[in-house]
Amino acid sequence: MKKQITNTVLMVRPVRFRMNEQTVVNNYFQEEMDLKNEEINRQAQQEFDGLVQKLREVGVKVIAIDDIYEQNTPDSVFPNNWITFHQNANVAIYPMFAENRRRERREDILEKVEAEGFDIENVYDYTEAEKENIFLEGTGAMILDRVNRKAYCALSPRADEELFIEFCEDFEYTPVLFTAYQQVNGKAMPIYHTNVMMALGVNFAIVCLDTITDKKERKNLLNHLKEDNKEVINITIQQMHQYAGNMLQVQGKDSTYMVMSDTAYNALTPQQISTIEKYTHIIHSNLETIETCGGGSARCMLAEVFNPLATNN
Repeated sequence: MKKQITNTVLMVRPVRFRMNEQTVVNNYFQEEMDLKNEEINRQAQQEFDGLVQKLREVGVKVIAIDDIYEQNTPDSVFPNNWITFHQNANVAIYPMFAENRRRERREDILEKVEAEGFDIENVYDYTEAEKENIFLEGTGAMILDRVNRKAYCALSPRADEELFIEFCEDFEYTPVLFTAYQQVNGKAMPIYHTNVMMALGVNFAIVCLDTITDKKERKNLLNHLKEDNKEVINITIQQMHQYAGNMLQVQGKDSTYMVMSDTAYNALTPQQISTIEKYTHIIHSNLETIETCGGGSARCMLAEVFNPLATNN
């Protein structure tokens, strides 16, 4: 049976977290903090540990791996951009826009996931595309409906249409394409990652519809969600900037949980919260430093592990 959510996530604990100078060119969510990098990293580690603890308390299995200091990878806390795990025992590795993010891809992380008992059969490696400046940043670029086999993608410099279609063919997804925009200094610019303006739960979807300016694209997106019986929770552009689109539903011991930051939770209206709570519990955690400098939030920190457990012959 196909599953939309999993009880296991991979998380990478930062060791040199800071504002990444190579991603700021098209991640308009990043902001400077008036702190030394060491202090920024210390705060990010505290936030990371706090979220891990909250997840483990409700029975989510967290495979937490330390980043490597020498690699100098400021965004390693967002592993969902370079790797995805799948129920058919396959894994995909993705081409990354920023050169210093390419160092986040580590073979030993796959080995650690296998050591936790998960079966990895095939690795689809799309990283050759970097040579042609073509990128598709994992479940940052794509929102996967794993049950209905649909992949939602807002095209941007980090989400290439042809490569997205290739992924959909390889993993048997129907592509749902659109462009989502945000205002930057009075100009409409593509939103860098789909997962800041959209999240998908088992029975509901959170979307910032105002970012999709093409009416046909917006209607197509809504038709797909309604066809799959997802209740649509529309968030405002302001809420999106508070990371209210960047959340992930996971399976705990006795219940499911929508994982989000304190910022996102506080941005939601009581009505939106009660709609989410109709379907799932909510976990929220302070991720302020990670959000401010990293331009990503709770969802970006969680790479879901769907691979089956290996059977010992």
